[in-house]
Amino acid sequence: MIIEKSMHASYLSNTWLVADRPGGSAVIVDTGGPAPPILDRIEALDLTPTHILCTHHHVDHVLGNDLFRSRFHIPVCGHEAEAALFDRLDQTLGHNETVESGALTIRVIHTPGHTVGQASYLVNGEALFPGDTLFKGSVGGTRAPGHTTFNDLRHSIMERLMTLDPGVTVHPGHTELTTLGHEWENNRFIRLWRGVDESSESACTAFGQPAVLMLRAPDYDGGTKCQVRSGDGLIEVVPGSAVR
Repeated sequence: MIIEKSMHASYLSNTWLVADRPGGSAVIVDTGGPAPPILDRIEALDLTPTHILCTHHHVDHVLGNDLFRSRFHIPVCGHEAEAALFDRLDQTLGHNETVESGALTIRVIHTPGHTVGQASYLVNGEALFPGDTLFKGSVGGTRAPGHTTFNDLRHSIMERLMTLDPGVTVHPGHTELTTLGHEWENNRFIRLWRGVDESSESACTAFGQPAVLMLRAPDYDGGTKCQVRSGDGLIEVVPGSAVR
């Protein structure tokens, strides 16, 4: 398997090119990164792209959809639960559906939380593309446009992603890759949810409202991300910049 990446300088969002072999078939996962490096690799490796696989509808992940669609005449695909949030989807996908591209078999895993139709893509059982559900050392927030709930996010990560083989490589929607095994042992949100680490339980404000800070951890962009609990018991994962 061949995996190439380009990353947007401001959004830090990744476009992933995944191919079965030189001269073979490929898919493009998210299109928020710069297109030229991906186009160059497609040409250099003599690849035939077959699908654009969107993890979710946010602008920093779909910037190049029209470019790649028109260049290669291939469908833009996304999870059916999020179809109405895209400007245009050519093909909708469901949980546990498979997409074939040459020797690539891609399993669609519905991982709601950050968005209602967030999709993670498991390629040949060994490479995972979780969009903004899971990052190296962090997890997706639950206040983004089209979000669902903290419980959805935790279930998506703990019951759907962390039950996969720990050797699976994770190619997130932003910045660096990791492995599921590394995140199981080191991701502070996952350690809290496992009961390995304790909640900090300190008073704070989140978006100006009284809350309890349960965890503050480094985020992919150099800032922090927090798990907070409001007075009515609602738990959310929010940007650290919103927590005082």
